[in-house]
Formats: sequence, structure tokens, C-alpha cells
Amino acid sequence: MKKIAISSIIILSIINTCYSQQSYTYSEPNKLEDAWLTTSLHSLNVDTSRIYQLFTQVLNNKNELHSVLLVKNGRLIIEEYFNNYSVNKQHDLRSTTKSIRSILMGIAIDEGFIVSIEDPISKYLKSHSVSKNQDSRKKEISIKHLLTMSTGLDCNDWDKKSAGQEDKVYKKKDWIQYTLDLPMINDPGTVSTYCSMGVLLIAEIISQASGLAIDEFAEKYLFNPLGITNVSWGHTSSKEVIPSGKRIYMTSRDMAKIGQLVLNKGKWDNTQVVSSKWIEESTTPKTKITGIDYGYLWWNIPFKAKEQVVLSKTATGNGGQYIMILPELDMVAVFTGGAYNSQEDKLPFAIMNNVLLPTFDSDK
Repeated sequence: MKKIAISSIIILSIINTCYSQQSYTYSEPNKLEDAWLTTSLHSLNVDTSRIYQLFTQVLNNKNELHSVLLVKNGRLIIEEYFNNYSVNKQHDLRSTTKSIRSILMGIAIDEGFIVSIEDPISKYLKSHSVSKNQDSRKKEISIKHLLTMSTGLDCNDWDKKSAGQEDKVYKKKDWIQYTLDLPMINDPGTVSTYCSMGVLLIAEIISQASGLAIDEFAEKYLFNPLGITNVSWGHTSSKEVIPSGKRIYMTSRDMAKIGQLVLNKGKWDNTQVVSSKWIEESTTPKTKITGIDYGYLWWNIPFKAKEQVVLSKTATGNGGQYIMILPELDMVAVFTGGAYNSQEDKLPFAIMNNVLLPTFDSDK
């Protein structure tokens, strides 16, 4: 995931006068056999001018947006695809997968596979043990430390000098062993740094505790209850990757289901898929990474609407993959894109700040 700086939320407005050749025409999202209720944007009694200006510009200017979806009051009201993407096409979620793994951890606790996130990782990670850089502090590393990226290991994806930077680890033969053997640079629980390999350990812990590969666990306990079938797991590495190291590929509509599940406090279609307690706990700030509030693999990102702060529970992924949940507005926004390793992947923050919030904040 590309680093999110606080300044990235303050992006120049994309709502400018535009002399375009192609005009945007709104259509209500199609009703498909995927349990989504839909309704027309025009039924909400809001000023839609900003939305029309936005999509007119997207249609007439080069960009890396792949999809924009909006769910309001439990109904899908905006669904637009760009740059050869479509409703049934899977998208690499990149680090948005991390937030979904947080949900899977909550389910693993609900199902009794894992007793507590306070447990040391060694209680569940039976396949590997530390072989290098022995340090007594490693015995203190808990599942909670993995969830808050505060293990104390030298693992920082946003520091190229870090021994555990993800691109370095991808070159190693055994990602789990290499991560466990990283040197300690902080006491566990004291400093949070963005560490993808720690989330790999989370997936492996769930797998070893449940006896199911992480994709099988996700299918049984999360995707099937949500009716998510068009999903796969993969990685951009040319090497063979263990299941716990793979990312999720999913459609934008199904990403929106994940967001709605969180908005509904773990419930989907009257089924409690993951406990409301876990959703509340995992999306509540526990630490900060680069000054931004962070829960258990969920970001808390503030937006400003009418001089009031509106807080989003957000899953983020490199290239512009976002699930933004705004409980105050009963709203879920989904974005996918191809702006990998580029500041252009922050465009959805501008869309939320300058288009969606001004349009729907009055409809609270």
C-alpha cells in the first residue's frame, strides 16, 4: 500500500469548469442476483450537479479510476466503471485485503479457533520458530501486536532500509521464517510501522489454528454468508506464494458488501457473520501510523463536511483500492484504480471530500 500522508487528504478540487465532448448520463445500478437492493440517485432529493461534473470529467480526462460505487441507506445508488473495467471483473485489492483479514481474525475468535488476541503468536504458529536474531522480546509478540503493526520487528514497508520491507521479503524463499528472524528494534506494542509481513503471519495463524488455508477459511466463514463467489487469491510475485501470502481479487460490488457488513456491525441479511463487538473493537483507533489513527488493520480517516469532521472507517490498497465506511451518513463508498505507487491513487479522497460529502451530508 502506498503511504497515506495527512496532506494527501487535502487535494485540489477536481470540480472545475470543463468543456467536454462527452457528457455523463446517470443510470440506476442494475438489479442482479447478488442481494443488492438498488435505487435511483434522483430519488434522494439531493443536488446531483457535483456528481455529474465529476463523472463528466472522468469520462473526458485521462485517469486511473476503475470503479466508483456508492451505497446509501443500504441501497446501491451509484455504480460506474472506467478504463475497461466492468461489474463482473475482479480487481486486485492489494492491501485492502488486510482489513478483510481483520474480519477473518474476528471470526476465528468467534468460532473458538483463537482464544484471545492477547495470546503470543507462538501459541498458534506451530510450523515455524525463531532461528536467528534471538531476542527475549519476541516471546512477547502477541496477535494484537500484529493487528496494530507494533511487533517491534524491523519491518516497515515505507522504509527501503528496513530489513522487513515487503519487496525485500518477496525475494526470500520462506517469508514466514524470514519475518520471524527479523531483528527487534522496538519493544512490542510501543511503535507502529506499516508491516505487510505481520499480516501474512495473521493469515497463517488463522490457517494453522483452524486447519483451513486462509482462502478456504474465508470462503466458508465470510464469503459464503455474503454470497460472494466471484473471488480469487493471487500475488504479483513471480515466485510460488503460500496461501497466507496471497491477496484477494474481488469485484467492486462484493467490496461494497464488505463495507456494508462493517457498517451493519457484522451483520448481513439478518445473519451475524462476525460479532458486533469485534467490528467495534477492530475499527476503533488503537495506535497511529504516520500520524493517522489505526485500529486492527482499519484506518480511521477524517473528512470535513460543512465545517464538521466526518469519520470514515477505511480499508486502503495501493493503486486506489478503497472501502470507505461513513456510519454517520449510513454510507459506503468503494473505489478501485490502477494508479500503483503514485499519488494519483489518492484521487478518491478528493472525490469524497469535494463531491460525495457535499452532496449527501445534508441527507443525514
